[in-house]
Amino acid sequence: MYSIGIDLGGTNIVSAVVNEKYEIVAKAKTPTNSPRSAEEIFDDIARVSIEAVEKAGLTIEDIESVGMGTPGTVNGEGIIEFANNLGFKNVPAKEMLFERLGVENIFVENDANCAALGEAYAGVGNGSNNFVAVTLGTGVGSGIIVDGKIVNGVNFAGGECGHMVIMVDGEQCSCGRKGCWEAYASATALIRQTKKAMEEYPNSLMHKIAAEEGKVSGRTAFDAMRKGDIAGIKVVEKYIKYVACGLINLVNALQPEIICIGGGICNEGETLMKPLRRYVQSERYSIYSKIQTKIVKAELGNDAGVIGAAILQKVKQ
Repeated sequence: MYSIGIDLGGTNIVSAVVNEKYEIVAKAKTPTNSPRSAEEIFDDIARVSIEAVEKAGLTIEDIESVGMGTPGTVNGEGIIEFANNLGFKNVPAKEMLFERLGVENIFVENDANCAALGEAYAGVGNGSNNFVAVTLGTGVGSGIIVDGKIVNGVNFAGGECGHMVIMVDGEQCSCGRKGCWEAYASATALIRQTKKAMEEYPNSLMHKIAAEEGKVSGRTAFDAMRKGDIAGIKVVEKYIKYVACGLINLVNALQPEIICIGGGICNEGETLMKPLRRYVQSERYSIYSKIQTKIVKAELGNDAGVIGAAILQKVKQ
């Protein structure tokens, strides 16, 4: 059995043929070139999907299902109600995919939910039925799996953990609220926190590190911290507390088997993960329970979305 998994992103469209063991057999991609019309974008989605099928040595008749992950809100009829970074409003994605590919079983879902599904079934989740994936990137993305199903909510916009408030009247978030977890725990937030500390500490090693890299990045404070820089240490310690605060909220609310952390910040490995586990262990409500949520690093990287999209048939039927 083969499925097509599609990851529609703001930068690239990636399509992959995935087998029944959740392994990628072949993959193809093309730039999204947004903004442009949905018709043009879906023409390219179909083109790269067929390219992936041909690379796999298959035909479209060998494909049992097509799944697509997209930014934004997707309703139960496969319509992308709103995706701001693509300029989509009420785009009939399921219908448009069927028109171009002719496969009967088509499923469309939010991209963060697809990534969570990929990690839960094919990655670090190892088939976990109660699982949360958090991505620390430009924002804080998340997807929730409960009893093996994606949590969508009544309006299919559920699972937006990045917009839990962790600081009332705190930093302005791009969503319009103040104090969201995303405004403190995203890579964007870390860069902002680093720049602020550099202004306060003109002799910090972070200035030299940033000059050598040509910019302030999510690594700057961590690199300075490893060299014993006081300002770098303060930035990293505070940032990890912010990340941990949201994780503890998720543990207390959901008690999942596993929370996996993805995104570029996770390249810090145990420098990040070890203190996160320590904070969660010390502050969780379930401190005396024998079974505890595991906090782990994501495994699948950029492939989580396409693999999860290919798995949609398993959880949607």
